[in-house]
Amino acid sequence: MNIVDLRSDTVTQPTPEMRIAMAAAPVGDDVYGEDPTVNRLQEMAAARLGKEAGLFVPSGTMGNLVAVLAHCNRGDEVIMGTLAHTFLFEGGGISALGGVFPHTIPNQPDGTLSLEAIQSAIRPDDAHHPISRLVILENTQNRCGGVILSAEYTRQVGDLAHRKNLLLHIDGARIFNAAVGLGVDVKELVEPAESVTFCLSKGLCAPVGSVLVGSRDFIHKAHRIRKQLGGGMRQAGIIAAAGIYALENMIERLGEDHRRAKLLAKGLTRVEGLKVEIENPPSNMVFVQVSDEIKLPTAQIANKMAELGVKIGVTGSKRFRMVTHFWIEDEGIEHTVAAFKQVLADAV
Repeated sequence: MNIVDLRSDTVTQPTPEMRIAMAAAPVGDDVYGEDPTVNRLQEMAAARLGKEAGLFVPSGTMGNLVAVLAHCNRGDEVIMGTLAHTFLFEGGGISALGGVFPHTIPNQPDGTLSLEAIQSAIRPDDAHHPISRLVILENTQNRCGGVILSAEYTRQVGDLAHRKNLLLHIDGARIFNAAVGLGVDVKELVEPAESVTFCLSKGLCAPVGSVLVGSRDFIHKAHRIRKQLGGGMRQAGIIAAAGIYALENMIERLGEDHRRAKLLAKGLTRVEGLKVEIENPPSNMVFVQVSDEIKLPTAQIANKMAELGVKIGVTGSKRFRMVTHFWIEDEGIEHTVAAFKQVLADAV
């Protein structure tokens, strides 16, 4: 049975061409700064996002953690959304390892943080309070449905932060999905930020890794922190080569993932018992809610879908997430819709 795995775009595997590039990659010891393929990837990534320098890290979680630790001191405060990946899904690392306090404010339905809420969250200069040091935005915003933050909004947040002597970090795990979705240069979406992390191992299909970019001074500091966290790798050019191939070949095709997400959403609107949260999804994520008439728990629905060859992500007692990616074809979308109809027809 061919499996349609929609749990996440993290399940992507390297393409055959990517594997060839990995096998042929020249390597060296990256801890000594001597891996030519890692160095090339870091330079390419920085140039692509309009920043001075880059740092290859094993994961987006480490990239975000390194950024926060490089920007903040112990006892400082970071402002981010209640649905931010850094707050929800990164093990509390900024507090556990950095002594940095998260100050969360509500994400709006469109994924943004209201400028008024950010303004109110910034602490006055008072010994009773932690120092507000950093704002984190996430683009695309995962838990709000893969919505895209515009360049104009990001610039407004950056202007506000900078007026108040705060810095801006963008968790851009899927920032290239955002750029392709808006039809703009990715540099526009990250220009106001002092640092950006983006993932190679999601829609871009590389097997491992993320890149953190920023100024040369920032990356110099981040490099030391990566070492402290155990993120120094040796002959990492083998995996960095996949990242180079991804940046050169896998970005523009993200539009196909977005098209299939729209196709999936449209199909699921016709499934009785499901409500599609965003019927015209802006990127590669489709979130659906199960109606109260469906008595089967979501975990059991997911299990029955898996028996039919479709894997989906459970994100709540009545909610599923599905993510399209390179390894999902139109036939997989059709099969997913049919599987939902079959499972839910027996669940009323």
